[in-house]
Amino acid sequence: MRPHHGRRSLPWPALSALAALLALAPPAASVAAAAAPATAAPTAVQAVTRPVAAPAAHAAGHDGPAVSAEVARLFAEAARVTEAYERDRRAAVAQRARAHRLQAELDAKRRELAALHGRAGEVARAQYRTGGPLTVTARLLLADDPEDALRTERAARQAGRAVNRLVRNTDRAERLLDAAAGRARAAWRDLEARHARLAAVKRDLEARLERARWRLQAEADRSVAAGSCRGAARLEQPGGAPGERGLAWVAPVAEADGYELSAGFDSAGRHWARRHTGQDFALDIGTPVRSIGAGRVHAVSCGGAFGIEVLVRHDNGWYSQYAHLASAAVEQGQRVVAGQWVGQAGTTGNSTGPHLHFEVRLTPYLGSGVDPLAWLREHGVELAGRRP
Repeated sequence: MRPHHGRRSLPWPALSALAALLALAPPAASVAAAAAPATAAPTAVQAVTRPVAAPAAHAAGHDGPAVSAEVARLFAEAARVTEAYERDRRAAVAQRARAHRLQAELDAKRRELAALHGRAGEVARAQYRTGGPLTVTARLLLADDPEDALRTERAARQAGRAVNRLVRNTDRAERLLDAAAGRARAAWRDLEARHARLAAVKRDLEARLERARWRLQAEADRSVAAGSCRGAARLEQPGGAPGERGLAWVAPVAEADGYELSAGFDSAGRHWARRHTGQDFALDIGTPVRSIGAGRVHAVSCGGAFGIEVLVRHDNGWYSQYAHLASAAVEQGQRVVAGQWVGQAGTTGNSTGPHLHFEVRLTPYLGSGVDPLAWLREHGVELAGRRP
């Protein structure tokens, strides 16, 4: 088995003590928000809140399926709120940039208007210095070419009128631009306020999810200590029935769940007897674990080095193993399809922190495993998780 190289790693005695304490703590009641999609320039923030069911009280110290379902609900709710949070953050950045751009255009337009006002003033002062219309006749009488003098006078009057028209048009454009910049700034402030509210909801959800995860781990530890698996947690699958997208093979963890690839196949380490027999995924407790393909659950077991584990026999004769789980979502003999949740990640068995130990085997027995990353790649699945 592997040491955990991912998140929130604590010494295992500390993890067990913390899990036991959290298992006794009453669940916090709060409200989660699922925000409506943000528009480019919203006039109001539309936040929809709904209560999230609190877990049932512990019955004789065991309510694993209920806690598993609660973690799955909170996990999905946190994902939705995070998506809305990120959407609003991107919209606020774009709206701020638009407001700054309009403000810069407005400043340039004002400078242009100031220059035009200055030019109009010069024309008026020139007319005043030449005596205005009364001197036109005198200039015509004294000019060597009266026609040329008339053309010059007409051109001067036309230029003055053109400047005045341009000043009026520019002034109107400035007012329109000023209104647009004001609307952009108001939309930006609305988005910032909505973003702050979503951030508070996100923090609350994450805190409740963390507490629920450790209650789930405490239940898993009790099952492993007893050596008997509790009933499968009936988890609502995301996005309808899995397998509907027609994918034959998928990764054991969704890319959106932010896994990191830690100990790899055949690597050496002091936490396993000879060489590492699978691929580890550093994950948070409660993260959904998926069947990589269609098949039938060959075994669900608790206790031992792998803790809670699920073994699936696929239709092509290969086997996949999912170990160190906090809960199993399937039962032996159950039919599964690609992408179906078979459990939730945890840190049971010989594990120093939350992670999934994943294997692809030729037989159901330890020692017949192959490099799971290479096997998945050959079957059209490229893992995107960050490597150490």
